[in-house]
Formats: sequence, C-alpha cells, structure tokens
Amino acid sequence: MISLVLIGLLGGLITGISPCILPVLPVIFLSGGAQSARDQGGDGPPAVSRWRPYLVVAGLVISFTAFTLLGSTLLNLLHLPQDVIRWTGIVLLALIGIGMIIPRVMEIMERPFARFQRAGSANPANGFLLGIVLGAAYVPCAGPVLAAVSVAGSTGQIGADTVTLAVSFGLGTAVPLLAFALAGRKLTERLQAFRRRQKAVRVTAGAVMLALSVALVLDLPAALQRALPDYTASLQAGTDAVLHGGRMGVGEGGRCVDGADELAHCGALPHIDGISAWLNTSGEQPLADADRAGKVNLVDFWAYSCINCQRSIPGIQKLHETYGDLGLQVIGVHSPEYAFEKEVDNVRGGAADLGVTYPVAVDSDLVTWRNFDNHYWPAHYLADSTGELRQVKFGEGGEATTERLVRELLREANPDVQLPAPVFTDDEPAVNGPRTPETYLGSARANNIAGDRLSNGTSSYSFPDKQASDTFSLDGRWNVSAQSISPDGGAARLRLRYQGKQVNLVASGEGDITYTTGGEKRTIHVSGVPNSIELVSTEETQEGTLDLEASEGLSLYSFTFG
Repeated sequence: MISLVLIGLLGGLITGISPCILPVLPVIFLSGGAQSARDQGGDGPPAVSRWRPYLVVAGLVISFTAFTLLGSTLLNLLHLPQDVIRWTGIVLLALIGIGMIIPRVMEIMERPFARFQRAGSANPANGFLLGIVLGAAYVPCAGPVLAAVSVAGSTGQIGADTVTLAVSFGLGTAVPLLAFALAGRKLTERLQAFRRRQKAVRVTAGAVMLALSVALVLDLPAALQRALPDYTASLQAGTDAVLHGGRMGVGEGGRCVDGADELAHCGALPHIDGISAWLNTSGEQPLADADRAGKVNLVDFWAYSCINCQRSIPGIQKLHETYGDLGLQVIGVHSPEYAFEKEVDNVRGGAADLGVTYPVAVDSDLVTWRNFDNHYWPAHYLADSTGELRQVKFGEGGEATTERLVRELLREANPDVQLPAPVFTDDEPAVNGPRTPETYLGSARANNIAGDRLSNGTSSYSFPDKQASDTFSLDGRWNVSAQSISPDGGAARLRLRYQGKQVNLVASGEGDITYTTGGEKRTIHVSGVPNSIELVSTEETQEGTLDLEASEGLSLYSFTFG
C-alpha cells in the first residue's frame, strides 16, 4: 500500500508540472489574490484571503478525484449523458467569471459554501466553489496512474488500491498547483498596485475565467498542449514501469516488447469486442472479420481528449492514407479516459476534428481494452496478415519504425506489392523543439491559412499584404477538396511562412513544383501517389518564407516540419 501511495504522489507531481496543467494555471495564479465577491468597505486596501489558495486547490483535487472515480457510475444511475459533468463545470466556470466581474452574482453563488469561509472574515472570498468547478472541467494528460484510476472508475472496478492511487494522485497534483496559487497570493500581498486596484484584479480574474470556459468549449487548450513538447514523457515512463512492476512485454510470454525495432511472434491478436458504435465504415456498420482477413492490421488505442493521442494520430492517419489500399487495415479503438468520452457523438466530433478517416471502434465499455490488457493512451498493436501480433508501441513517437515494420509485413503478405517511398524519416515524437506544426492544405483541416478562407470547389485566391508566421496563403486559381488543393487552369502559387530546420511537402500527381527559399530557385518533378518531398533542410532552426508554384495536374496535401 505504501508503494501505491508513493506511485500516486509521484504521478500527481509529474502531472502538476506537465504541459497539460498550463491552461488552468492563470486561473489558479489569479485566484490566490483576487477577491471573488465584494470589495471591502472603507478607504484602505482590501485584505487578501489567506485561505483562498488552499480552498481553490482543495476543491479542484476533491472534485476531480471524485468525478474520475465515481462520475461515470453516478451518471449511469441517474440516466444522464456522460458528458454532463464537464459541460456543467464549463458553464459554472463561466458563471464564476461573471460573478468576479459582477459581485452580486458571486454573492448569490457563494451562499451554499459559506461554511468554508474563514472565521471572522468580512469578505468571504472563498475559492472552494471555484476549485470544485475547475475539477469538473479539468482534463489533464493521461499518465499511467491516471489511466489506472480512470479505467477502474469507468468500469466500476473500484477497490482499495484504486482509491489509494486516486487520492495520492490528487494530493501529488495539489503540491505544484498550491505552490502556484500561493505565489499569486504572495505577489498580491507585496505589490501595492495589486492591493490598490483589487477591483481591477478581480475583474481581470473574471475575464480570464470566462476566456478559459470559452477556450474549453472550442477545445483550444488541447491545441496549445499539442504544440508543446511533453517534457515530462521520460518521467511518466519511469512511473509507468514502477506501477506495472516493470512489465513491458505483451503477448504470449511477453515476447512483444514496447517499441521493438524488429518483428516478434506474440500469439493471436486479441479480439475487438463489445463495441458501442463503429465510425468511418460503410453505413457505420461493424467492420467484419472478412474485411480484415488477409490484411496487415494496425490497432491504435486512443481517446479524443488525450493530448498524447492527438499528437500521435496524424502519423497513424498518414499510414492509413499511404498503405490503406496496399493491404494495411488501420483500426482506431476509442477507449474513453473520462466519462464524457463515452458519448458516441463526442467521439464522432473528436475524430472529425483530428482528421481521422480510418475505421473507429467506439469501446465505451472498455471491453476491447481489457481483451488486450492495455494500459496506455496511445498504444499501437501491429499484426500480420494471418492475425498474429508482431509488434507493440506505447506512447508517442516511433513512426519510422512502425512504418518500416508495416512495409515488411505488407511484403510478407504480398511479395509483389508495389510500395511508395517511406513517408517517415525518424522516430522522434511529433513535437521536439520550436517548429511550425504540421500544416494541412485541404479544407477539412486547414486551420492556419492567411488571407482568403478556403472553400470547396474552384476559386481564385490572392496573397495577403501581410502574412503571419506558421501560416500559408494561396494565389491564383485552386481547386480545393477536403484533403488537398490542386491548381486549376494552369500553374498556381502558394506562400508558406514557417520555422524549423526542415520543410517537407506531401504531393501527388504529375507535374513540376518550382519554389524559392533563401533567394535560391529550385524545381522538383512530382510523379505518382502521395509522397513526402523534402524542400528545405538546414543545420539550424530558422524562420523563413517559401514561395512555391505548382503546375496543373498536381495535388498538394500538407507540409511537415523538422
């Protein structure tokens, strides 16, 4: 039991300093010094509530722990949608933000929590309600400890070990959060500007909470987290090894080792059973065994709010697009980390936002998760055309190795198969330093276009007068589809503002690409199926502008950056 407590505390501490915590830090920092309800009377500056930081963090830890353990079971008993807790948390967070700006609203909201006021305080300013609401809306990354707790809570298999892990995880997370909240309070106490302008500070805190609630609705925190390197990945891996007793092998005799760079023989691939719904299949009907027979199978466990999964999915999607017609069957098994991820419509929207087009099995009851004895988000299981498990990979990265092994199995299944050039060049995670994120050109995922917005069909575009970094723009006539863009009626131009050491373009068709970078003009001939073409390679990271002209007959899909 002591070891579980230590593992839980360590897992919580790591989560509390991970990139996943960043979206809630401004709220926690400001909550340490901002008065939540009414300004004090009199001419002097208002007193800062000394208990408020502790109450905010306590409320967050208690509510998050309770909702993770019991939320799904409670919602099932009440016959309520599985995402009602999160949406309630977001709405209440917005109301608290309004209450910070309009004191009368906060006064009404705080009445049920008057017992948590500091004795004798003329201004309650308690943060317990805020902490409870943050705990309901808060979605951190899935580390190994949180994975064990949330799966046990979702399946109702809650025992003393799970409760111990959950409570110790919450306490571990509380330590860095409390330190940040106390830092906010200390700053408020020391800076006279804060104390003289308490009303302005309170209104600012309310605006930040409103902004966070809107950002949660739009899923903007996930976009921020995807853009940052996971500097705690190695720490999480160490915790995972301790939690699972060093067990990293999968399959018969543990012969499939995580991230192995060679194929092994690990027994039959477990069954995909108990699926609530299928997405991206014909009529959303189940993918039959006959559909998978004779194909190389790549089974990817993921959850749509899992940041690590969001970083990993573009690589899985690229493998599907490159090898799906050559004998590879990709299946995404969506196994929920949180109760709201059990809702099929939420999964459908999450898959669409991430550009997933391969079949998705919605494993809301975690039947397939347990069949595989899986413990990770993301987790990839690669099987050959006979249905034997040959390799596994847990976590981000490893794309080049996975692709190489897929190609080996495709040739093993069909020695005459004609494979395109590999699309991955290294095994590093998707984010590894300052560089432009992967830039999609089709209308379905083109979120960083400058100038004229994309619309499906043929339209004329013009370069904008100014263009921000990490964006692209178009000039001339382009035919736009969901996945790609193509010049229409002659050559057309594209301008890319980027940062990184390397720029690669995924293109297909027959024609020439002429581009200028660093004052040098180059031409590359493109022929065949979608393939990755290196356009820029430098020793050091740089910010640059790439002007490109594509001839008619080409389709451009995306830019990737190294």
